[in-house]
Amino acid sequence: MFEPWGVLVILIVCPLLGGLPLIAWITYALTGKQLSQVGTGNISVSAAFYHGGRFVGILAVLSEAFKGVAAVLLTRIFFPDGSSWELIALIALVIGRYWIGRGAGTTNVVWGFVVHDPLVAIFVFFFAGIIFTILHSKQVVKFGVLLLFPLFVTLLHISDIPRMLAAVALAGLMGWIYTKIPDDIDLPAQEAQTESQAMLEFLRGDVYDGLRQRAMVSLDEELDAAIVGEKAATLSQIKRWGYPVPKGWVLAPIDDPELLTEFLQPSELSPLVVRSSAIGEDSEQASAAGQYETVLNVTSPEALQSAIALVQTSYNHPSAVQYRRDRGLNDSAMAVLIQQQVQSVYSGVAFSRDPITQQGDAIIIEALPGSPTQVVSGKVTPEQYRAFILETENSSSVQLEGEGRVPQALIKQVAYLAYRLEKRYHGTPQDIEWSYDGQTLWVLQSRPITTLLPMWTRKIAAEVIPGVIHPLTWSINRPLTCGVWGELFTLVLSERALGLDFAETATLHYSRAYFNASLIGDIFLRMGLPSSSLEFLTRGAKLSKPSWESTWENLPGLGKLLRRELSLEKDFKRDYHKRFIPGLSQLAQSDIDNLEPSKLLARIDFTLELLRHGTYYSILAPLSAALRQGIFRVKDGQIDHSVTPEIAALRSLSAIATDAKQVLLEFEPQQVFEQLKQTPEGEKILQEFDELLQDYGYLSEVGTDISVPTWRENPQMIKQMFVQLMQGNEPQSGAKDAINSIFAGKRKRSFVQRRVDIKGRVTEVYSRLLAELRWSFVALEKIWLKSGLLKKTGDIFFLNFDEVRRLIVGEDSRLIEQLDKLVESRRSQFLQDSEIILVPLLVYGNTPPHPLAPSPLYSDQILQGIGASQGQAEGRVKVLRNLQDLPEIDRDTILVVPYTDSGWAPLLLRAGGLIAEVGGRLSHGAIVAREYGIPAVMDVRGATWLLQDGQRVRIDGSRGIVELSNDLRPE
Repeated sequence: MFEPWGVLVILIVCPLLGGLPLIAWITYALTGKQLSQVGTGNISVSAAFYHGGRFVGILAVLSEAFKGVAAVLLTRIFFPDGSSWELIALIALVIGRYWIGRGAGTTNVVWGFVVHDPLVAIFVFFFAGIIFTILHSKQVVKFGVLLLFPLFVTLLHISDIPRMLAAVALAGLMGWIYTKIPDDIDLPAQEAQTESQAMLEFLRGDVYDGLRQRAMVSLDEELDAAIVGEKAATLSQIKRWGYPVPKGWVLAPIDDPELLTEFLQPSELSPLVVRSSAIGEDSEQASAAGQYETVLNVTSPEALQSAIALVQTSYNHPSAVQYRRDRGLNDSAMAVLIQQQVQSVYSGVAFSRDPITQQGDAIIIEALPGSPTQVVSGKVTPEQYRAFILETENSSSVQLEGEGRVPQALIKQVAYLAYRLEKRYHGTPQDIEWSYDGQTLWVLQSRPITTLLPMWTRKIAAEVIPGVIHPLTWSINRPLTCGVWGELFTLVLSERALGLDFAETATLHYSRAYFNASLIGDIFLRMGLPSSSLEFLTRGAKLSKPSWESTWENLPGLGKLLRRELSLEKDFKRDYHKRFIPGLSQLAQSDIDNLEPSKLLARIDFTLELLRHGTYYSILAPLSAALRQGIFRVKDGQIDHSVTPEIAALRSLSAIATDAKQVLLEFEPQQVFEQLKQTPEGEKILQEFDELLQDYGYLSEVGTDISVPTWRENPQMIKQMFVQLMQGNEPQSGAKDAINSIFAGKRKRSFVQRRVDIKGRVTEVYSRLLAELRWSFVALEKIWLKSGLLKKTGDIFFLNFDEVRRLIVGEDSRLIEQLDKLVESRRSQFLQDSEIILVPLLVYGNTPPHPLAPSPLYSDQILQGIGASQGQAEGRVKVLRNLQDLPEIDRDTILVVPYTDSGWAPLLLRAGGLIAEVGGRLSHGAIVAREYGIPAVMDVRGATWLLQDGQRVRIDGSRGIVELSNDLRPE
């Protein structure tokens, strides 16, 4: 039993030993620098030398040498000296060093191997020294050693097969890590600590795989933007993706151009172009467009040398220096990009999104015959085109606006290029320079359109918190939501969350909530998740699988998140009984109408503390349910949402209406409640109706917006729906069939259903808490209206929570003086924003312009959306932008709404179908539509604008299609 225990100790202790961040601790203790936040972000010996200096570097070497030696000596406690288990211990150590400690583990392996097999180590060091002396290439030596030491192990221990295999495995692991992890040695040596510069310059040898000595770094290689600039690094990436990029070479800031000029030999027949690739140029922070020199038609070695010098000098031009200062950018260095010059027949630029209107899906293309410099110089007016990519599951096409001398087929090809490159860069709008030589469409440059960053999306927010939002609602919802998302993301990312400002996750544009797609995209990239993950979790899009590499890298954080998910039910039940039920009971028992402002503030703070815990469950429970449904492939129709409050309320309302019809065989719609009072049976019906209002009175038209009156405060809508249910038919039978199918009984469905049930209970708790919060503010407003501090009902919702707190404390006299003007200004802006019908799903930058009417991206007869509830229906359109005045609807009515929330759900009881501008298969509207067996199509952009009351349409809830009939006349 001794050796098995040894294996267990090695496999547990060695990874933990490898992950011990000794270097980070040493560097921080002696210099105050956190290595994870500087340079490449790796915690390595070279990083310690580079950022901490020679003494820190020496201590780092000693600490990592200690780990390697300790792993070998630990193994010898359980196994004979020199056994293969010593190499396995080093493998385990390296795994921990890479995945936990964020380093390569080279020093660990070197010193551990010296103790393991001194003879092989001597041979390897001898031959490695010869190779480095001859080639002076760090890369060649680094990978050469990985071939040498398994070879010498094999030659000297040819009968020890386990030892040979372990040596090969260790070499393979190290080689793989070297391809995945950058090295701080490759950073500019002149920026390192002074006492370390000479050593780093010597160790750098040839930074780029043996090519630096000849000063030839090719765009065919994987380049580091920190060394060669974003422009060159981006072009190398695009070239490796398979797009046509002219052949090119890069001079890093410290490279000598002499040998490169001798090798390239430009001529009249083979001209070159010399371009800047400054560190920080063409980044998301700054484009530096036009700040640095570009030299065309370089036709001799002498001209090439002059061009390189001119481009390098342009880095210090006064205008370029001022540009960097204006944007808060540090001075860095200039790399130079030399490329074969394309003999352009047509050329130009393409913007994957319109940088002027800053909205919509148009691709803007500017083109001219000849060189692209004509377009970017601004001296010639180019031809302008607008293109729209129409993409379905099986095909795609381009709609083009504009005509000129440039062939339409080429413009469409450029549009596809811009569209694909934007998708490659995870939706970040791209500014692309292109050229066509008569045969090939070349990419000359691609950079983010900095004026369109960050990107903001309503695809999530329109479901979470729809409609126009008052300042008070936003000041409460934003910190709650952003705080919980920040907690979950930090749990997974750990140290990689450094530098992310989760308070910037959401903002208001046009008084509507938008989420920061740029930040969320960055978070997902750091998490190693596929770009489709956000769409899956928010809109029900197809979930693509993350790579094994990213999954493995995020395994510790994902494991923590998985533990949270697995304990969700237990944790919620604990908080439900120990926190939420007692808290709600305490809130319900307080006489809110007789509380003074300070007591109401205490009640609000108490409610917010409960909401903070509730927000965690309101985010994690839907997340868990959606993931389980996707993983286990449980169909929407197999899930029972009856625990969800709005569904339960609708079922109860429908049952009461059915009983009422039996009591009143004939009735006047306007007199239903008066007629019911006239009989004992009717009185019982009214009592049941009042109990329903008591049970579900906390619900409202927009469940997440505390400025919207609850059903208890405004029961008129429920009364109207009650009467309409008495007038109409029962929900379609398809709903009952769907519900019955839920209980067909597979275990995987139960596994998902349990999470859906928790989600429903969480929704109930969260909605009740928000209602209590609203009622507290309403009570406070009544006091201030009576005292004259506020003038109109609803004024309190035009303040933010901090302002409310300051008014209660009474220490801010200036706020009190300006209160009327402040409230009126915000009310005016709110009303202006409320009149905006066409709210864009995506906006760019922090100050987007007023929304424009959408371009017709659909055919004349078909609108495309997301199929959310199967079935087909044909009927007349009823556009409903809010619930202020409920319309008369029946099975011939196709409701067209901007979004759906709990308050909209009763309308679907009698509608023939649903079209919504936003939302997906997981939205309120989709769930309720499936519950009552009516077809629904979500995410039909601009539907409330494109469709008119009385228009006849046919919808297909399976394919997500809305067909416009030839009968387009409003009734």
